[in-house]
Amino acid sequence: MSGKPKIYIDGREGTTGLQIYERLGARTDLELLLIDEGKRKDPEERKKFLNAADIAFLCLPDGAAKEAVAMIENPATRVIDASTAHRTAEGWVYGFPELSGERREAVKGAARVANPGCHATGFIASVYPLRALGILKEDAALTCFSLTGYSGGGKKMIAEYEAEGRDPALNSPRIYGLNLNHKHLPEMKAVCGLHLAPVFCPVVDDYYKGMATTVALPAGLTGGLGAERLREELAAWYEGQTMVQVAPFGAGGPMVAGNEMAGRDSLVLYVNGHEDQAIVTAVFDNLGKGASGAAVQNMNLMLGLEETAGLTV
Repeated sequence: MSGKPKIYIDGREGTTGLQIYERLGARTDLELLLIDEGKRKDPEERKKFLNAADIAFLCLPDGAAKEAVAMIENPATRVIDASTAHRTAEGWVYGFPELSGERREAVKGAARVANPGCHATGFIASVYPLRALGILKEDAALTCFSLTGYSGGGKKMIAEYEAEGRDPALNSPRIYGLNLNHKHLPEMKAVCGLHLAPVFCPVVDDYYKGMATTVALPAGLTGGLGAERLREELAAWYEGQTMVQVAPFGAGGPMVAGNEMAGRDSLVLYVNGHEDQAIVTAVFDNLGKGASGAAVQNMNLMLGLEETAGLTV
């Protein structure tokens, strides 16, 4: 690659695309390819930009993301897809480098990276190490609830929450995904090597951004370990990582706030409980490590740049 890496964001107008642009706009080590506003939906113009890029971010609905990949003919164009379309697809690397040294190297060398979903990031951060260590078995029946700020719902939901005279129901937490078939479940199950999808309950509340994803480990699912020992195992797994940290046992006081990590691109795991039961809570920004921050981190690794460049740790 000669000169500065060329970066194109397909779908820059959406929440994730705008957040990626904010993280890249002030950088001097990259060249951002900016499509004319009047041609951003023109297939031929998009195709030209996609094939001119060293890295193309896809911040699009699933169908449009698949169409964008089909437009790429330049073998040198590498892709980071922020949609759900390719997270369990063959030939795509799941972009969560902290999970293992092998995955980090795979991200660095990948031509196609699927950026993790926000809720999935919190679940996988907690469950993947416990599965890899054999503490959780492949047939574990897990329960997870995940609190998110309303920015996770995109522009339409943001407008609903910020409108004057809004529906009073928006003043309180709202449980959704009631059919228990949330779009993040396939990656949660596949990446963690689970036979059963977790019973997963997402909750949206009246604050802009921030996420707290909690996995419950009742007696029988802790591998015979108490909460403090589980915390030690997770801390050892993520030792040396910058973007995923494990808090000391009992840290954070009697409550964990969903917006504690708002504005940051890293993630913190809290482990609480006692000798028989534990909960593991991943706290992060749904627009940071849950979306755009993770995408930029993956880009940095793919380009051989400092992993945290342009990010707020």
